[in-house]
Amino acid sequence: MDWALLASHLEREAELYTPLYEQAAAWLGELLTEGTGAGPEGVRRVLDIGSGPGVVSCLLARAFPAAEVVAVDASAELLERARARAAGLGLGERVRTHLADFPEGLDALGGGDIIWSSKVLHHIGDQRQAVATLAGHLRPGGLLAVCEGGLPPRYLPRDLGIGRPGLQSRIDAAADEWFSTMREALPGFVHETEDWPAFLADAGLRTPSTRSFLLDLPAPLSDDALAFVLAVLSRAAEKCAERFDEEDRTTLARLTDPEDAAGISHRPDAFLLSVQTVHTARAQ
Repeated sequence: MDWALLASHLEREAELYTPLYEQAAAWLGELLTEGTGAGPEGVRRVLDIGSGPGVVSCLLARAFPAAEVVAVDASAELLERARARAAGLGLGERVRTHLADFPEGLDALGGGDIIWSSKVLHHIGDQRQAVATLAGHLRPGGLLAVCEGGLPPRYLPRDLGIGRPGLQSRIDAAADEWFSTMREALPGFVHETEDWPAFLADAGLRTPSTRSFLLDLPAPLSDDALAFVLAVLSRAAEKCAERFDEEDRTTLARLTDPEDAAGISHRPDAFLLSVQTVHTARAQ
């Protein structure tokens, strides 16, 4: 995938998901307060691995006001957006960037009190080893947070009034098939049960904890949210075309046509409902 070409889409997605990420960051602060922990004020360095355009990096900087936040990504274009965002929010002195491939390029990164990685590890062939690599960069007592899994986002009513009802479920099934094919083609792919708490434990971390967070944007959606859903549908129609029958391809063509009155851009019944799961554990 060309992440630079997806930059605007990634930025819009993270901005829409900000309420969810704010809940997750607050939870991390609670975990750090438990026992004799110093809480959010004791966090001095946060690593955002696979930061993209830096939306969540800046959110983490606000959540942990005493911390330096390092946005780490393999795309120079996305990191440029991260720097511009941080500067625009007055966070330029606390949010810096680090260009590196993951997991090979992290040796010079140093350690973190919190390491956050969202929807990145599933692009690595050996996910268990990737977790171990991140765990190796935790400072003593540091917290690793891996955002992977949850529930597929929902945005369409069951019966759209065009095509066969249940299109959303068929999109989800096609996306699952595409995802499996994508993973199997990754360098060093290892097929195993995706048990994230087990991966964290195998990396030598303790007190694993998992929580899921809800994003609920009801109909009617804002223009930004409609544009995001349009992009999601357009990508599904493109990358999974061979997995749909002719009727569903026709329905998707209408949904993604900005001139069609039945298209997603004109629908007052479109919504965005999503669940993201965060898995955490602490260094000794």
